[in-house]
Amino acid sequence: MVYAMTVMPIYVAIPLMIVLTVLLGFTVERVAYKPLRSAPRMSIMISAIGMSYLLQNLALYVTGGLSQQYPAIPWLSDTITVFGATTKRVTVITPVLTIVLVLALVALIKYTKIGMAMRAASRDFETSQLMGIKINSVISMTFIIGSFLAAIGSMLFFTNYTGVTPTAGAMPGLKAFVAAVFGGIGSIPGAVIGAFIIGICENIIKGLGWTTFSDAFTFALLIVILIAKPTGLFGEKVIDKV
Repeated sequence: MVYAMTVMPIYVAIPLMIVLTVLLGFTVERVAYKPLRSAPRMSIMISAIGMSYLLQNLALYVTGGLSQQYPAIPWLSDTITVFGATTKRVTVITPVLTIVLVLALVALIKYTKIGMAMRAASRDFETSQLMGIKINSVISMTFIIGSFLAAIGSMLFFTNYTGVTPTAGAMPGLKAFVAAVFGGIGSIPGAVIGAFIIGICENIIKGLGWTTFSDAFTFALLIVILIAKPTGLFGEKVIDKV
């Protein structure tokens, strides 16, 4: 959108898009989440759903619900041949970049001060506050990192298309949630492995000619995993201490 609307060079549009996405994520956290720090989790979930619909409807109002066309992103959209198969360069770059970003994220969470604070806050919110951890800053940083990764992911995903609508990210977002649950909430490698498994299975289903059922398979998988293993493949079982 930034690339198409401003007619600026791609090497300027992409960093600007990432910065704007990060600012939006930070603003959403301050408006929709920070006031509910002490509220029940259900209230936070309702606020998240409400903010999602608000942003989608604002985009619908601005665009009129019409698909916003944009030119192909140079280099990423180029066609290449890999082992005799023809595909776009972005198809090869996406899994490689995903692994690099995951390793960087794991390193940040395990070996940095902010990462230790994130882990502490996720384990015990109240105790972390008593230990002097600035919870608001930690959560804001989490949203900033998440928004940055979302910007990268959306750019790679929509490189395969020539237009975008206000609701175009709804289904990929739901599938990302399913992947996180499938791999185990709180497990970064688990979420990535879950996403790869879902993606491979969906493509097999489409290859067999059952394209109509590919989305249904994903959500059926969510039901099965919640029944069979609610913590996901790599999720840790939380034991409440009395």
